[in-house]
Amino acid sequence: MRFVLAIVAFVVAAVMIVAGIAQRTVFAPPTRIEAATSVSGDPRYLVVDGSVLNAHPGQQTLTVTGAPDSAKQVVAYGRTADVKAWLEGQKYVAVGFQTATGKLTTKSVTGKPAAGHSEGDSGSGSGATATPAPTPSAAATTDPSAAASPSTTADTAQVSGPNPAGSDLWLEEFDGQAAQVTRMNIPDDVSVIVASDGQKAAPSKVAVTWPVDSSTPWAFPLIIGGLILLVIGIALYLWGLYTHRRSRGPRRKSGPKMPKLPKAPKYKPTAMIETTPKGRRSTRRARVMLPAALVGALALTGCTAGTDAATTPSKTSTPLTTEAPSGKGQLPPAVTVPQLERIVKRISESAAQADAQASADLAKVRFVGPALQLREANYAIRAKKADEPALPAIPASPIVLSLPQATDAWPRTVAAVIQSPKDAKGTAQAPIALTLVQATPRDNYQVEYAVSLEPKAKVPNLAPASIGSAVVPPDSKLLALPPSKVAAAYGDILMNGDASTFAKQFNAEGDTLRTQVGAEWKAKQKAAVPATASLAFATAPGTGTDVAMATNDSGAIVWTDLQETQTLKVVEAGAEVSAGVTAAALTGAASSKTGIESTFGYQLAFYVPPAGSDAKITLLGFAQGMIAAKQIP
Repeated sequence: MRFVLAIVAFVVAAVMIVAGIAQRTVFAPPTRIEAATSVSGDPRYLVVDGSVLNAHPGQQTLTVTGAPDSAKQVVAYGRTADVKAWLEGQKYVAVGFQTATGKLTTKSVTGKPAAGHSEGDSGSGSGATATPAPTPSAAATTDPSAAASPSTTADTAQVSGPNPAGSDLWLEEFDGQAAQVTRMNIPDDVSVIVASDGQKAAPSKVAVTWPVDSSTPWAFPLIIGGLILLVIGIALYLWGLYTHRRSRGPRRKSGPKMPKLPKAPKYKPTAMIETTPKGRRSTRRARVMLPAALVGALALTGCTAGTDAATTPSKTSTPLTTEAPSGKGQLPPAVTVPQLERIVKRISESAAQADAQASADLAKVRFVGPALQLREANYAIRAKKADEPALPAIPASPIVLSLPQATDAWPRTVAAVIQSPKDAKGTAQAPIALTLVQATPRDNYQVEYAVSLEPKAKVPNLAPASIGSAVVPPDSKLLALPPSKVAAAYGDILMNGDASTFAKQFNAEGDTLRTQVGAEWKAKQKAAVPATASLAFATAPGTGTDVAMATNDSGAIVWTDLQETQTLKVVEAGAEVSAGVTAAALTGAASSKTGIESTFGYQLAFYVPPAGSDAKITLLGFAQGMIAAKQIP
């Protein structure tokens, strides 16, 4: 019997070991699922929707090949609505997924105008240098590898378009060889755009790969169990062999058998024992037996009742829900934090290049409005005045505060506060607050305001960057002062000081600009002018856009532009006034016999409390400088 059990153990062990090894080798499941397609017609753009990439669970791997120039191929992804807005008016191939066959499909599409973007707009705002738009090429490059497949549609027209490389709209971008194989894990509302430089055809072959769970949980237990059973079989075999050898020794003959013992008579109860006793003793026994039976029955009943109670559901109070409100219908933030970090880094590099060369043309790449106006004037002054200090550099990082606008239309506004590094002497410098504006989907973000924060400035509570903030209309009456009137009111304070009608609405504590160029400073400047000349000051709102973004307390942070004109006029015939070194650099004349008119620009950032609040309007930061000068005719 032991030999039989050993053989069975050997057979079962062999089967288990072979089955375990086969699961890891011959019958091993695939490690990935792949769907691929080829595109014909040399289209300039391919768009892979997020639903295609999420056709199977797991991290997606996108492989693109067949580009005419692999060094110029681009793979980027962004929100689907943003990708389609960027492709407005452009023909592209939409890559889909057919669930029944598990293959990719292609379809030629012409981009439609984005919401909040005029249909006739080509995508470049005034004064904005967006993603460079290439010029049409005479002949389109045809890739021999871009053969038509059954899933492709009609050929797409070979028309050059804008270059997607370097656009601030993308959440992530891969260029050149890095774009050939990209791993991502994006949601359904994000799409991928594949292109070259807009002039040449996009990569013609696209493949998407998903990982598959190829684990074999039974392989290891089968192999280990088979080895254990093999050891047991060997033990049984050795035991049987040992017993068999012992049983082969000499045997003795047995003696006569012992006689069988007589059987004992069967027990038969007598009538006296079987008779049930009667009387009081019998009653006592019955009483004793009845409670015992009841206890047993109750015990059994109790067990059954306990089982029913455990399996029968009982009503409980409904717990209060503490889940966050659904984000359905909520507008997305204009940018994500990683996206903003990349944008600020690009702006910092562009600004450093423009500042180093004092080039107004380079400054126009990333500056617009009051920020550009101040930099252009600074470059002009530095060209004539060597000791004129440059404007504060735009640091690349770290971003200590980000406030994107919650919107899906254009223009878009984003505010960011960046910590400035220490200067050469190790002195801490004020953080730089930027107001960035994106005019159209194809424009990059540009700096409209760049101010240095006040030392005692306290930024109010703001919405988190993952939610974003709403833009307050310039004429909103829900604030202590409409954003469009803040510049004029503050200008009146700079002119008249505490005598201004708006003085009580503004906080004077910590306002260093009022100390530098306020009413007291102006009075001293007028007193220093000789009798042969006169000095007059005037303020007016600048040409910049008033930008207001809501805070959590129903107030707003307002960025505005104020211009102050200083008119130094000759009042006595034959007299002459000095223009000053800075004004002379802009006018080209060191003195004038008529007068000099200098214009200073003030970029201002305020916190404006809600209407009815006891809080005052507070200056958070500013930037100032001469922006123009001319001789009085």
